[in-house]
Amino acid sequence: MPTKGLSWLSIVRLGLVQLCLGGLVVITTSTLNRLMVIELALPAVLPGLLVGLHYAIQITRPNWGYKSDTGGNRTRFIVAGMAALGLGSFLAALGMVVMDGSFAAGLAISILAYALIGVGVGASGTSLLALLATSAAPHRRAAAATITWLMMIFGIALTATLVGKMIEPYSPAMLLQTVAGVALLSLALTILAIWGIEARVGGAVRPETAPMPYMQGMREIWGEPRARAFTIFVFVSMVAYFMQELILEPYAGLVFGLTPGQTTQLSGAQNGGVFMGMLLVGIAATGLRVGSLRAWVMTGCFGSAGALIVLALAAHVPWGAAALTPAVVGLGLFNGIFAVSAIGAMMALAGEGRSEREGTRMGLWGASQAMAAGAGGLFGAAAADAARVFMPTPSAFGAVFLFEAGLFLLATVMAARIVSNTRASTDKFGTGQLMAGE
Repeated sequence: MPTKGLSWLSIVRLGLVQLCLGGLVVITTSTLNRLMVIELALPAVLPGLLVGLHYAIQITRPNWGYKSDTGGNRTRFIVAGMAALGLGSFLAALGMVVMDGSFAAGLAISILAYALIGVGVGASGTSLLALLATSAAPHRRAAAATITWLMMIFGIALTATLVGKMIEPYSPAMLLQTVAGVALLSLALTILAIWGIEARVGGAVRPETAPMPYMQGMREIWGEPRARAFTIFVFVSMVAYFMQELILEPYAGLVFGLTPGQTTQLSGAQNGGVFMGMLLVGIAATGLRVGSLRAWVMTGCFGSAGALIVLALAAHVPWGAAALTPAVVGLGLFNGIFAVSAIGAMMALAGEGRSEREGTRMGLWGASQAMAAGAGGLFGAAAADAARVFMPTPSAFGAVFLFEAGLFLLATVMAARIVSNTRASTDKFGTGQLMAGE
């Protein structure tokens, strides 16, 4: 066990690593996606497949956690993962630029790049959260998870905004310089932030007994009706959450004529909304004890559906251009409310059923989330491409947004049935339930 718990300063330093992770990932899932679809006129399904690749590789997150547990040095995995993520981000930008001259060569570089991104996020992010979980004092774990998660969202919003301004006016050279700079800065900041922390808290813990076989644990948890129902809820809601990820910026560019810098800043505004939504739940639900867990989950789902309906209508009404940014910020706000409250539900439900399987349940739901993230982004992009064949571009994007809103409404109904079944003692947010940023 750790000989000394993490100080608040150490927790904030680890949060800086999460900030760097979020900042690098948003470049590939937002900025490069928009550039492929608009500047290179490629089908939206292509960046969808690439982003789906990086999510698919993240299904191996439990393996990275086990490796950092038994390897005796989580710092090594955190730094190496960030290096892989930075290299992958730069290669993703390079691949997109090369596609303009040679599609095959650019695609090959991009496949390698997004594979590296998945490996980097899995190795660095999982090892970081394992270090937090094993080294933070019990009374600080919830706050530590909250701090690091919010710092990640802040990093996403900040990077999207700054990169949007730096690449305006757009040029391939400026894009490569900007991404390289962000990657190098992130690696340097990660090394400075993590250096010496693990040694001071006693290092990684080696398990004394062999872990339960992975597939055996999955079968046991899947046999629990409530865990199985919650897994389905996570998948449906997360597909809805990620469907707009790859089409929002192309929608703003194709329908409203926004430049690459403007659409990147729009993405930054959305993530700023996510940050505020998470902060709102943290203050209202935990600090002020306002609202039940079920109520917050349903509010996030229902509000997200409403914002998506406004986005779908924006292209067809006179006030649509003026409503675009408020609708995107609103979508981020309700997404943030949903994300935090859903994690609270996950934590409340993780302890139910057979004991000593909490980690296995969280792993199952984490895998469901990863698969939903990849499937949601890919399906949204493919649906937009297919719809544009049969209807005008504004209507095509609008149809996808409306379908996504329908999924969020379905998730609202599911939450009313599933989340309300948690124990009465855990139906309110408690200090230890707010977040599991991992």
